[in-house]
Amino acid sequence: MSKWLTLQKSSWHHSLRLLWIMIIVLQWISYTEPIWYRETTSSVLLALAAAAIIEILIPARSLYRVLVEAAAIIYIVFLTIKYYGLYTPDPFLGIRERLPDIAVHMMPYIWFALGAWGLLLLSTWWVSTKARILIFIGLNIVAFAALDSFTSTVLWQEVAWTVFTGMGWLVTQNLRNFQLRYPRGWSYLMDYPLKILVNIAIIFSLIILTGINMPEVKPRLTDPYTAWIEWRGTGGSSGSGSSGKGTGTGAGTAVKNTSSGYSLNDDKLGGGFAFDYTPVMTVVSDMRTYMRGESRNDYSGEGWVDNDRSTRGLLDGVAVGQLLDNPSTSKVQTQKLQQTVKILGNNRYPVIFGPYSISTVNTINGVENSSGLFWRNQDSELLWDPDKKNLPYPQSYVLTAEIPIVPVQELSVKTYEDLYGVNEVDKQYLQLPGDFPIRVKDLAQEITAGAQTPYEKTALLQQYLQQTFPYTNEPNVSRGTSSDFVDSFLFEIREGYCDYYSTALVTMARSLNIPARWVKGYAPGEQAELPDNIAMQQGRSVSNNYTITNADAHSWAEVYFGDYGWIPVEATPGFNVPLLTKNETEPVKDPLDEEEDNAQSEDNAADAGAEDNGFQLGAWAAVVSGAVLLAWVGYLLWTRRFSLRFLIQQLLSGHPLSSAQKVALETERWVRYLRRKGFVREEHETLRESVEHWSQKRPELTGVLRILLEIFEKAQYSPDVIEDKDWHNVYTEALRLRKSLKSGK
Repeated sequence: MSKWLTLQKSSWHHSLRLLWIMIIVLQWISYTEPIWYRETTSSVLLALAAAAIIEILIPARSLYRVLVEAAAIIYIVFLTIKYYGLYTPDPFLGIRERLPDIAVHMMPYIWFALGAWGLLLLSTWWVSTKARILIFIGLNIVAFAALDSFTSTVLWQEVAWTVFTGMGWLVTQNLRNFQLRYPRGWSYLMDYPLKILVNIAIIFSLIILTGINMPEVKPRLTDPYTAWIEWRGTGGSSGSGSSGKGTGTGAGTAVKNTSSGYSLNDDKLGGGFAFDYTPVMTVVSDMRTYMRGESRNDYSGEGWVDNDRSTRGLLDGVAVGQLLDNPSTSKVQTQKLQQTVKILGNNRYPVIFGPYSISTVNTINGVENSSGLFWRNQDSELLWDPDKKNLPYPQSYVLTAEIPIVPVQELSVKTYEDLYGVNEVDKQYLQLPGDFPIRVKDLAQEITAGAQTPYEKTALLQQYLQQTFPYTNEPNVSRGTSSDFVDSFLFEIREGYCDYYSTALVTMARSLNIPARWVKGYAPGEQAELPDNIAMQQGRSVSNNYTITNADAHSWAEVYFGDYGWIPVEATPGFNVPLLTKNETEPVKDPLDEEEDNAQSEDNAADAGAEDNGFQLGAWAAVVSGAVLLAWVGYLLWTRRFSLRFLIQQLLSGHPLSSAQKVALETERWVRYLRRKGFVREEHETLRESVEHWSQKRPELTGVLRILLEIFEKAQYSPDVIEDKDWHNVYTEALRLRKSLKSGK
């Protein structure tokens, strides 16, 4: 055992090197986890962990260790595929017949594990000098930074961990070099390992706290990918969907691997896209709302073909400050909401974005006039420059909206006749292609068979779509063979993003004679300041300023409920329309979403857990670093406590105090202490006279009082030189005096 411990001590640098490499490995596994299968990730992670443990704990020759590690990895991969149900042993096969079957099922997971193991050993062997550590860390940082810029994955945390690893690794290498160059000095250091660890902890704590408290500064330079996109003029291209964490993207795209953003053409939906987190606008508002853009009514089977703004109903020019006419506004109670919108970048849009429904535009670019505004009251759309006069798009505007307060309980019992019986429903909101698939209609009938009212039917359609089909921004469109977009989504592709869900809800509702329309715009976005404080954890907003990005472009449905007007309905999993319900004064979740809470709770909990872990990690790092620094400051103050005792007097006098002056100050201190304990000193008394009658009062204090008096008189009246040891003696004897008084001896 002692020999093993000796070998462990001699190979400490190798063990720490493996630790640093494994931390970087974890960052790469974090990046590949959404890409790989779970069994692949588990195989690689467990294999590398086993190899690292064997490397550290088995002090054998390299060849023997490699053989043990290879055997362990093979066994781990076998257990992994067995755990995930990829291989079930056949009890009727013998060992010889079973081994080839196992080998087949282990492919390709075994190659991933062995390949990662090979990279681990290569890194451990090659990265053995300071220069190579810098190269290795630098290459990893560059790789993460490139992936962060050129993909939709955010990898700032991986970069931070890699930088932290590099710092730790360089410290380890410097200690190793010191051990090799100065073995005697190293032996001395090993007698005081705590001092080394404390100094390292202090340095790291200073760096961590400095990084956490650095102010956020917007980058002066645009990353290469965003600059290239903007140069090509595709920054506002189409895309739709959600990241699955409450953000979403825009409406309408037909080309795979385009970037998310607000679509200008929706006649052919489908395909996939990559998330683009370029900021689009900031919104200052007391309520989180969907930023509504345009609506579409004419479904062709492939998309929404009524894209020509000039032919979609009457347009009326409106002035800033004018009350907008909206005949379809619900007759229910509304709440007034003002929003201030600032457009970021140079994108140009055909509409002015705002909540449903805009009632007034207060200012455009800070002034109360503009000639580019037009209102289409039928669709509640505020258009910008439909005559194509090339007017510059507003960089900021302030608007007022009337947010309907939905009486949910009252609406849920209203029958078809109650809602639509008096006034004939506009046929454009019931439009479907002549060849609309019958099985989509049948499915809608089947889903809503147990409902009696249009509201209940809409809620069941929403629940079905949210709970049945998984969200993805890159659906496997190769599975689709139907010529109808909705039919292909519901029965063949069976996955998708917001365009799929919203179009399906609108068309299925129309097949049940429930008027509906397709709407696109932006989801509410996120607060400009990250919610990393206690107030946010308790559910209180930090600010009312929200940033919306291209990744927030989104599409949803609006359903018409007669006198209750148009109500937005969210069918995409992970999204909730902020609505007001009757007797509520705060924005709440769409009541139509209540029935799908259980289905989404698991995913939401996972996302929240990831965010909480991120917060806890940063919080704990700050707390631990702060505690280390406080302990360090306390230690410094304690070791310098004697110098600090006279700091104020030194500052007042403007020069260092002599030892005699320090004796006088220490004497005043213990005399004041005695006064607080009831030892009265008359004004006419000298210190000697006071000590005499104090000694008579408490004879047990006579010895220490006479010593203190002797040192004071020596400092005040004797020609002898007073040294630092004298006032130290006053301090020491004064402590003994305090103890005697407390103990009563």
